[in-house]
Amino acid sequence: MKILLIGSGGREHALAWRLCQDDPKTGLFTAPGNAGTARLGTNLPIGATDLAALAAWAVKEKPDLTIVGPEAPLCAGVVDRFEKAGLPIFGPNAAAARLEGSKVFTKNLLLKHHLPTAPGAGFSDPTAAYAYSRNQPGYPQVIKADGLAAGKGVIIAPTAAEAEEAIHRIMEERIFGEAGRELLIEEFLPGREMSVHVLTDGRSHVILPIAQDHKRLGDGDTGLNTGGMGAYAPAPFATEKLQAQISREIVEPVLAAFLKEGLDFRGILYIGLIWTKLGPRILEFNVRGGDPETQVLLPLLDTPLLELLQAVREQRLGKLKVKFNANHAVTIVLAAAGYPGTPETGAVIEGLEADLPGTHVFHSGTKQEGKGIVASGGRVLSVTAWAPTLAAARDLAYQRAAKIHFAGSQYRRDIAARLTLE
Repeated sequence: MKILLIGSGGREHALAWRLCQDDPKTGLFTAPGNAGTARLGTNLPIGATDLAALAAWAVKEKPDLTIVGPEAPLCAGVVDRFEKAGLPIFGPNAAAARLEGSKVFTKNLLLKHHLPTAPGAGFSDPTAAYAYSRNQPGYPQVIKADGLAAGKGVIIAPTAAEAEEAIHRIMEERIFGEAGRELLIEEFLPGREMSVHVLTDGRSHVILPIAQDHKRLGDGDTGLNTGGMGAYAPAPFATEKLQAQISREIVEPVLAAFLKEGLDFRGILYIGLIWTKLGPRILEFNVRGGDPETQVLLPLLDTPLLELLQAVREQRLGKLKVKFNANHAVTIVLAAAGYPGTPETGAVIEGLEADLPGTHVFHSGTKQEGKGIVASGGRVLSVTAWAPTLAAARDLAYQRAAKIHFAGSQYRRDIAARLTLE
């Protein structure tokens, strides 16, 4: 089959890798791709949000399926554009993608349908936001830029002064750009976060193994918020009983709410959950696979990926028996110096060829330069390992990460070190 894959990060390299693992004869085209996807197929010089150029290529080349990796093209309406042209594509349409594109929209939907979430409110006027923040009973407060901010648009403010500063920086200094035209202020919920990925065709759903992401830059969850510095799956506490509870109390009511709102959601719904003393609460929705969670989930899937995506798109997921293996997987992100601020680029990467069975290195911010591969973004690589136990997978991942070197490389040493639900 001929597949067009949109995106350029570690998630997209993982999708490309899995498609080629399932069928080495896959004709893979990635727009724009990275140095990793270039080894699996053909990279196209088309940006992920250049919808006109993507559609023009697809009209001419007629791929059997287009798979959208990142959120920006989904929110921009790439699915609507392709479907209008009669081009098969996997992912939610623009109306459904607004669940990630606007945190205020999502919070209003959750509150309207009495779904379990933190109390909060959205604002387009900074004066009203300051007043609301000051009138809340306690701290910390969670201040979120409304729009897309590459996973970094959240500030947890421990004090009133820091909440005021966060509002000022997001709405008036626009540190997250246009994503800060509006913001959401919500109550901070203590507990353990988890990443719940749901494949749904709008009628049926399948919960993938529950993963845990590590958002902070430094060990011990210190430092700045990032797009994700590592992940592991399945979480040790994710028993069949817990997954059934999540399906019953979260996923089924959420999908019912979507239907009531007229949202035709077909794709991957990432539900950011926090487990509190009162049970699960919804933190956010993403409308695509997480990065780096996709890198730990795909090695655990036994059902061919393309078969699964086509069943979702054609609304026959309920007829498909989805199988997972018994392995555990761990991903460690190797980031450039300066990340999550302005990353240093151009560093030559060494050690990529030092293979280790049970591991794979997924490219994120990389590009081919001459005969070598150099860092070209903030999160440069993600090292994934899988094994029968979580401890073994973690050891393998760190062994593989230790073989890779580039100037300024930084990564956490405690991914998957904290393994219990508190």
